[in-house]
Amino acid sequence: MSSDGDLFLIAAPSGAGKTSLMRALLQQRPGLALSVSDTTRPVRPGEIDGEQYHFVSVEDFRRGIEEGEYLEHAEVYGNYYGTRRDRVESLWAAGRDVLLEIDVQGAEQILDSHPDVCTIFILPPSMAVLAERLRTRGSDSPEVIDRRLGEARREISACGSFRWMVVNDDFDQALADLLAIVRAWPLRRGRRQALVKSLLDETGAGGTMKD
Repeated sequence: MSSDGDLFLIAAPSGAGKTSLMRALLQQRPGLALSVSDTTRPVRPGEIDGEQYHFVSVEDFRRGIEEGEYLEHAEVYGNYYGTRRDRVESLWAAGRDVLLEIDVQGAEQILDSHPDVCTIFILPPSMAVLAERLRTRGSDSPEVIDRRLGEARREISACGSFRWMVVNDDFDQALADLLAIVRAWPLRRGRRQALVKSLLDETGAGGTMKD
């Protein structure tokens, strides 16, 4: 898979504030588009197919895996989640950069096959703050919160392959950090090599311009 567009992967433990940051980032960067993932988990109250996720059957998802339709996929708590290649490529074809909300497992799959992507991990300021955020959400039982905290520790311990890390202590500062990364990423050396080559091709021996 190749493209002139960039691919941004954002991961975070549950409760780190990833969704709110991504929503604000997309509002401020109109050239950036979210690729909505597929999942086999049941639709939750208030969710709309095609907005939070594309909800598909287990059979269709497994067929997609076998036919190589997913850029990445993972099984989490008995449900499949994955990013379809054709959705990413259609956004690129429309001239957009693409943002993926992803977990560490999925990010590792993409990095294995496409190492030149921008990976960003959102960190909580502390585990105590993360636990408090999960409790104040009021949507999970104590058992689920404990499970999420255990998963958060696992994800944080495995996030060393990510290129950037943003601490979501102050929301406005975390958003500013995300925006700075997205603005700077296209300026990296790999994306400028074609320009460097064209500049050198314009000069003749001794650094003079060709006719």
